[in-house]
Amino acid sequence: MWLKLFFLLLYFLVLFVLARFFEAVVWYETGIFATQLVDPVTLSFKKLKTILECRGLGYSGLPEKKDVRELVEKSGDLMEGELYSALKSEEEASDPVSSTSFSGEMHFYELVEDTKDGIWLVQVIAKDRDPLVSKTNWGKMVKKVSHFGIRTGTFNCSNDSRYCRKRGWLKSTLIMSVPQTNTSKGKVMLKEYNGNRIETEHIFKWMTAHVASRIKTVRLAEQLVAEWNRSDRDQVKMYLFAKLDQPPAFFSALSVKFTGRIEFIFVDVQNWSNESYMKEIGVQQIPSYILKMPEGTYRYGNSTGEFISLSAMDTFLRSVQPEVNDLFVLSLVMVNLMAWMDLFITQGATIKRFVVLISTLGTYNSLLIISWLPILGFLQLPYLDSFYEYSLKLLRYADTTTIASWVRADWSFYSSHPALFLSTYLGHGLLIDYFEKKRRRNNNDDEINANNLEWLSSLWDWYTSYLFHPIASFQNFPNESDWDDDPNLLLERLAFPDLWLHPLIPTDYIKSLPTWNFKCTRAQSCDREPNAGSWRESDRELESELRSELEPSDDEWCGPEKERTPPRACVCKNVENGSCKNESDCPGNLNAKEDLEPDWSKWPNHMLHCTECVVCLENFENGCLVMGLPCGHVFHQQCIVVWLAGGRHCCPVCRWPSYKKKHRRQDQEAQQQQQ
Repeated sequence: MWLKLFFLLLYFLVLFVLARFFEAVVWYETGIFATQLVDPVTLSFKKLKTILECRGLGYSGLPEKKDVRELVEKSGDLMEGELYSALKSEEEASDPVSSTSFSGEMHFYELVEDTKDGIWLVQVIAKDRDPLVSKTNWGKMVKKVSHFGIRTGTFNCSNDSRYCRKRGWLKSTLIMSVPQTNTSKGKVMLKEYNGNRIETEHIFKWMTAHVASRIKTVRLAEQLVAEWNRSDRDQVKMYLFAKLDQPPAFFSALSVKFTGRIEFIFVDVQNWSNESYMKEIGVQQIPSYILKMPEGTYRYGNSTGEFISLSAMDTFLRSVQPEVNDLFVLSLVMVNLMAWMDLFITQGATIKRFVVLISTLGTYNSLLIISWLPILGFLQLPYLDSFYEYSLKLLRYADTTTIASWVRADWSFYSSHPALFLSTYLGHGLLIDYFEKKRRRNNNDDEINANNLEWLSSLWDWYTSYLFHPIASFQNFPNESDWDDDPNLLLERLAFPDLWLHPLIPTDYIKSLPTWNFKCTRAQSCDREPNAGSWRESDRELESELRSELEPSDDEWCGPEKERTPPRACVCKNVENGSCKNESDCPGNLNAKEDLEPDWSKWPNHMLHCTECVVCLENFENGCLVMGLPCGHVFHQQCIVVWLAGGRHCCPVCRWPSYKKKHRRQDQEAQQQQQ
């Protein structure tokens, strides 16, 4: 995960450097920057109208270029970047814009009346009537209002005539939906168009007038001073100081979009003779867009990418005063970009890459949603209000810096050029794939040479191991459990008979099998010879030889099956009834035959006593490591591990499953049979 995060941050750094490179190329070829101001006098009449349409100002009553130019100057400074964006959007205006067709009352209520932060323009077509706006003009209207985030739709009363009668829509008309209050949960107000002219410009002017009525308007200097000095704790306000009759449409549309987060105020200074009040509060020029925050004021338009347009100001305000949904969408984009890095980091078969990618996408998105649930719960607690406020203050400090303006400008640039964004991401991923493949080849990793068929085969083996035999591994055997009475054991035996299916079983249970060292102890016994007479002096020389033969070293084998008898037995001097009186009667204890026998006290309970490994067919050596199975049979630890790891998960003697606990009754019966 950290590797993917590092590659993602590296990719963002590449995008930042690439954007600066493009700016340098444009400056080298044209000699201008995106933040450079444009003199409206040098623009053609068509370009000036394009700028006014993007800002949302009507020009139907302005036939001369001079009047149009003055209107552009009154609405705000024009930059090269805004001019480029306006001309680009005009070229893309030929693309069709979707419009919703409502099926009935519930559909209309869910999308229009229940929407608290959007504007709708709906054309109502009465039953058996023609629409108020022709199809051609309606298409133009849809394209015009879509630049400001206004959604459109058509409600045909033939689909739900009862609802049309309930609303009083007896003739074809236009309906506009606008939030009524400045709170995020306010009611929605439906306005019906009652104008006589049905041209696009008049309808748009009617819409902008109603939306602008929601914005607080200040026309007197005393009102401005009172409003500016009003202490609203943690309230963020956006002021527009301009010599206009009403604010531009993009400014009004943003006031609806940021309902409950930012308060929009329009200050009309057309009839102000004294501008000293504005200088006192820091407004040096007209027009100006001023963001008033608890931390201070910020003039919008002085930094990179801060254009007088809907998209640019929307990006700026989202970064300054984000909501939870904005942060969630940002985290979702970051997580998915990081997850897609797995497509290039993973090496091997192509199918393997996509399987790993799908798995990573599902895992990361699930973890993201799960991690957001407690965050949403904590944000509802009243004790965290101060923490939330301080976080927003810190965010506003960071977002009003020059670096933040560059980041916003790059975000807007790559958002408007998705092909460039995807191509750079693909190129970055291919470079990662190249260096990762080169690194693994240097490490002699054979995984990169696996083809699709080989990887699918291994994937099928892994899948069947869990599909056909989902046995959970255990670390410790239960001491008190009746496995024979367990119905799961019976069902498993019926489902997986040994004759036709050998399932793949995890081998981690081998670590839990009992392991200990095999130990031997010395035992003494008296051996007699009834026909022996007395102790012979000549046999003393044989004493040392016999003792050396009767005392094996630690490296020799021991066991009751392999008894050692000396070539000549020790003969006691005093014999009564063919038995030795005591061991002390034998000089030097040569009659005491010393032998090594296993120390069974060191063995775990319920383990069967044995001295031979049936896997290698050799006796246990004194001090060797042995391992026992649940059935009770014991083997060399190395021998039985190799046996079990090879896929034979059963006892070599009784064929009892090596991963199943055996009942105690069966252990006792096996011991009795052995005895």
